[in-house]
Amino acid sequence: MIISFFIVPITINFVNPTQYGIWLTLSSLMSWFYFFDIGLTHGFRNRFAEAKANDDIKLARIYVSTTYATLFLLCILMWIIVLPVNSIINWSEILNIDSGYREELGKVFMIMILFLGLSIVSQVFSTLVIADQRPVMASLIQVLGQTMAFVTIYILVNTIHDGNLLYLAFIFSGVPVIVLIIASIALFRSKYRIYRPSINLIRFQYVKNILGIGSKFFIITTSMLFIFQLMNVIISRILGPETVTEYNIAYKYFNLLFMLAIIILNPFWSAFTDAYTRKDYDWMRKMFQRLEYLWLISIPVIIVMFFIAPWFYKLWLGNAVEVSFATNISVAVYTVFLMLANVYMYLINGIGKVQIQLIIYLSFALIAYPLMNLCCRLWGIPGILLIPTLVYIFQAILGRIQLIKILKANTSGIWDK
Repeated sequence: MIISFFIVPITINFVNPTQYGIWLTLSSLMSWFYFFDIGLTHGFRNRFAEAKANDDIKLARIYVSTTYATLFLLCILMWIIVLPVNSIINWSEILNIDSGYREELGKVFMIMILFLGLSIVSQVFSTLVIADQRPVMASLIQVLGQTMAFVTIYILVNTIHDGNLLYLAFIFSGVPVIVLIIASIALFRSKYRIYRPSINLIRFQYVKNILGIGSKFFIITTSMLFIFQLMNVIISRILGPETVTEYNIAYKYFNLLFMLAIIILNPFWSAFTDAYTRKDYDWMRKMFQRLEYLWLISIPVIIVMFFIAPWFYKLWLGNAVEVSFATNISVAVYTVFLMLANVYMYLINGIGKVQIQLIIYLSFALIAYPLMNLCCRLWGIPGILLIPTLVYIFQAILGRIQLIKILKANTSGIWDK
């Protein structure tokens, strides 16, 4: 988190606020290509945790090997489809920015899509480690990747001075992936040798088993892309790239608390898979109550963060970016409900009964783009944040009802799917 804060002012000084806004918008578009994952990593996370809970090491290795192989083939397919199309797309027109960026953006997109493919495949190891309930190790690898990216851009700032988007694409897309690949190879040869992938253990018939729940996660993730990852594009087209930077600065600041929440929540996904497999409802109920209490504690923290925000931005960025009062309060409210919804989402995801989530996100995805366009034109950043905030409010209400039913072993119909 500290690295992510330090890297923002350095990056803005390396390029400029407009280029940084373009970079953020293009980065959010990259998230769309994670649909080539088709929900495999989320499905793999649950299936691996189940196999481990049942002490079935061979089945766990089959899931590891099959997931790696399937994602690798899907990423090759992605490159075959996307790279030729990229050569004819006018990114300047899509993002509504100066046409002088057209050639540069085409090259940036190519670099990002190549590393994205490698990232999709290599993230299997991070998912395995989290499913093994060792989130510290997964986070350590992520921190090493971010540290290397920070060091690289710091060196470039003090040597070439005049940066461009191509440098950002390689540093932020490439360096963390390279670190993850190296760490995966090293740990599969040592600590995780027992789960190492093998060509001989690839069983494509197991893809259906992984996708039994993974297909639902795929629909949920794709729907979330329509709701959340279009925001930067809409803001860029309607309000300009500089406003994308303003929104993301506020989001990164308030997201600090959400990142702390995720540090706490991350282990509970696989822990709930393990506990639900063993029918340990008492422990699950106890953890559920404690996590709700933690969310209540976060509300006064958010209020304090809101009031000190102008001072923090000044200390953090100087006069490089101005963040309005309306942007701060809308992002703060959004963050409160984001954290609440994720408490229920993580626990329910571990249990695997995600049908209600699927319905909520798919329903909002169908209407999100026109509504966010309209609200952004009427009320700016607070307007566009209204839609995802409503999504999380619905998710929190229905998620809590469902989780209570599950923990009372009193589910039926849609609540049990």
